[in-house]
Amino acid sequence: MDDLESLRRQIQSTETLHSVVRTMKILSMTSIHQCEAAVASLEDYDRTVRLGLQVAMRHRPQDLPIAAGGGRRIGAVVFGSAWGMCGRFNEQIARYTQEMLADEDPDSIQLLALGDLVGGRLEDVGSPPGGSLDAPDAVEQITPRVQDLLVEVERWRREEQIQEVLLFYNETTSGTGFAPTMQQLLPLDQRWLARLESTSWPTQMIPIFRMDWEPLFAALIRQYLFVSLYRAFAESLASEHSSRLAAMQVAQDNAEERLDDLQRRFHRRRQSAITEELLDITAGSEALSTPVPA
Repeated sequence: MDDLESLRRQIQSTETLHSVVRTMKILSMTSIHQCEAAVASLEDYDRTVRLGLQVAMRHRPQDLPIAAGGGRRIGAVVFGSAWGMCGRFNEQIARYTQEMLADEDPDSIQLLALGDLVGGRLEDVGSPPGGSLDAPDAVEQITPRVQDLLVEVERWRREEQIQEVLLFYNETTSGTGFAPTMQQLLPLDQRWLARLESTSWPTQMIPIFRMDWEPLFAALIRQYLFVSLYRAFAESLASEHSSRLAAMQVAQDNAEERLDDLQRRFHRRRQSAITEELLDITAGSEALSTPVPA
């Protein structure tokens, strides 16, 4: 049976753990709100880029292609986490990636893991990544990570003749849930560009431009890629914190249950110790009050 001092140390340790878990829950909730705000802040910027593309498409020279053709060499970017303690977040997106690429020739796929933890999960499912980049652990780190990824995608296109780039990431759903999703980053969706070209302008004032079409279109596409990657990073980061929040809730429930059990045992043991002391005192008092035979 544990003595009082041992139980007291276990209670203090469990209380410390409970405090840490509560702090991590608060940090995760704060980060989720920051990610949601970051995605919301993209809406106006995204709309502006799309309107710019619409103008460019309306004035597209007919002898120029609207997008590069796709090849069968695939670059797959898998978004993972920078830190652990986030449940099945990395395992889920790794398995989803493996399932979605199961019918493709493994020699035609270049996998890039964003985060060391998801790289390990990809190896576990038989799809080891060919490279890795750091995953952001805060909203402030998303922009430099997007720039790093754009550099890597450009290297893919230039050195490895990869034209088809797919994004695999978790996105938030209702409540604190999340689900894996896939997005084709490149080549650009021809049907989407065609719809932009045929969509009527929202006002009577149709804008024009005087610069050459190709550099304008290339600049708009770069901005479109930036917005798409930023949104994927933000969604993945929000999902990571949602998964961590759920894991921390389970840990908090377990810590509270453990703390209640320890406190009950402590009170019972202390009451037992007090009872033993009272019995010893009573027995001693009776012994002192008993006359000694002559």
